Amino acid sequence: QVQLVESGGGLVQPGGSLRLSCAASGRLSSIYFMTWYRQAPGKQRELVAGITSFGRTNYADSVKGRFTISRDNAKNTVYLQMNSLKPEDTAVYYCNAQFLPSPDDYWGQGTQVTVSS
Repeated sequence: QVQLVESGGGLVQPGGSLRLSCAASGRLSSIYFMTWYRQAPGKQRELVAGITSFGRTNYADSVKGRFTISRDNAKNTVYLQMNSLKPEDTAVYYCNAQFLPSPDDYWGQGTQVTVSS
């Protein structure tokens, strides 16, 4: 089993910044995929950014140039630095992880991000 704990959400004004963290514990491995998703009220969950254990990253077009995903392997933690936040970034942000060779993936409990003046 793997446990994921997100933190760092909150209320921020448009143009502001937040950094989300996702700490993993349990049966981990050195080869993984970790991804941030978000879900706004009334909308489907969407991919925001992902990172592999090799450092390869990908981003949704809507956040490119504003969000940065990074990892600290020593802390088993992935971060999402969010800059230039917009009201449309308001959502619950979820961390998802898969640790190879297990085919299972895991979700955190989510952290609320609200961008409002």
